[in-house]
Amino acid sequence: MPESRSRKKPAYTPPPASSAVKPNPRWWAPTMVTLLIVGLVYVVVTYLMESAGPIPGIGAWNLGIGFAIMMIGFVMTMRWR
Repeated sequence: MPESRSRKKPAYTPPPASSAVKPNPRWWAPTMVTLLIVGLVYVVVTYLMESAGPIPGIGAWNLGIGFAIMMIGFVMTMRWR
């Protein structure tokens, strides 16, 4: 059986990936906590004012705004290091 030709150059090996974890910016954690608290306060105020506020005239959409603010904070927690 014939032998295969040998390679003239060495096989490609990719450079090692850096394993250092980059820290978050200093503003990340305070912003995350602030969004969680502001969203919670927004929802509580909406319930206490019986959907008449904090923005009058949009009714139950106030709950959606409060929960959206909290969700942004929760999404930020997934990236926190």
